[in-house]
Amino acid sequence: MRESGVIPPRRRPVERGSGAILIGIAGGSASGKTSIAQRIEDDLGADRVIIIKQDSYYIDLSHLPAQERATRNFDHPDAFDHELLIAQLKDLLAGRAVQQPVYDFTAHTRGAGTVTVGGHRIIVLEGILILDDPRLRELMDIKVYVDTDPDVRFIRRLRRDTHERGRSMDSVIAQYENTVRPMHLMFVEPTKRYADIIIPEGGFNVVAIDLLKTKIHSVLDTVR
Repeated sequence: MRESGVIPPRRRPVERGSGAILIGIAGGSASGKTSIAQRIEDDLGADRVIIIKQDSYYIDLSHLPAQERATRNFDHPDAFDHELLIAQLKDLLAGRAVQQPVYDFTAHTRGAGTVTVGGHRIIVLEGILILDDPRLRELMDIKVYVDTDPDVRFIRRLRRDTHERGRSMDSVIAQYENTVRPMHLMFVEPTKRYADIIIPEGGFNVVAIDLLKTKIHSVLDTVR
């Protein structure tokens, strides 16, 4: 794990409620971001930690025919509703509850229902491109990049998409070749330079996660 030192202050003040902080966890698809976020929640308590997934903020494609939806590039920054995500993060940091969208990965549409979240001191945002947008970076107290080898990420993604999202193996491979890999090299990998902390191998790196939790406690102490 690499730590760059003292977390720099934000350039613009952010309204805070109950000393809330935001931790961003970025990295390639299936790098282990969710595992690290879950470890933070498990160890620090679900009453204090809320996990926000960038995937929940994919732009709704219900206006497109089903066949066309599946061909869209879901690994490009334009695939996400940044405005809604940023607005809701600001509300959460201010102590206000939000109606988080629910995304259907099989149909590639945003569901009609929402999930009410709020009232947590520690907000963990995880997603492949959360460090790409400077407005998101400015909101973060700690920026993490999970650095996992491409072959490991591909195998994890193949298992996940075929077992959990009803995808065929051929479709997963085609998507990886056509968009996932090139978009990772173009947009995701370069955001590593914005990270305060780099964690190799995701949730299996126990030492790095323990150090991250220590840093979280340190930041919490400064915003009380």
